[in-house]
Amino acid sequence: MNLILHLGVVAAGIAVAFQQVLNANLRTELASPYWAGLASYAVGTLSMVAVLLFTGSTLPSAAALGRTSWWSWSGGLFGALFILTAILAVPRIGAATTLALVVVGQMVGSLAFDHYGILGLQQHTVSPTRLAGAALLIAGVFLIQR
Repeated sequence: MNLILHLGVVAAGIAVAFQQVLNANLRTELASPYWAGLASYAVGTLSMVAVLLFTGSTLPSAAALGRTSWWSWSGGLFGALFILTAILAVPRIGAATTLALVVVGQMVGSLAFDHYGILGLQQHTVSPTRLAGAALLIAGVFLIQR
């Protein structure tokens, strides 16, 4: 089961790369990074509506909505920042460099989130091995650019 999960995550990573190339193309075709970003979110929203309808998922209860922290709703804001940044970066520095830098940012942020248990995560202390992995990712960015 772990192998299937890992392969699914790799496939999701490929999908992110594909999405960024498509969004960069849409930016050129629409002559606007903002309209390209909006289109990406609109199609994503419609896709999630289709998933909700297909799975028969019910609306969250009022009690569940009331227990939700305000910061939990901000994920879409960070997603929009990611989409817009990638739309602007891919044509300038390429898909590989853009996504390598994204992975470095994700790793650095994730190490901090894990180390400090930010936003309720289980705490996983930063180790020399984990720092070496992050350093190798940073080195990978330089190698990908050459």
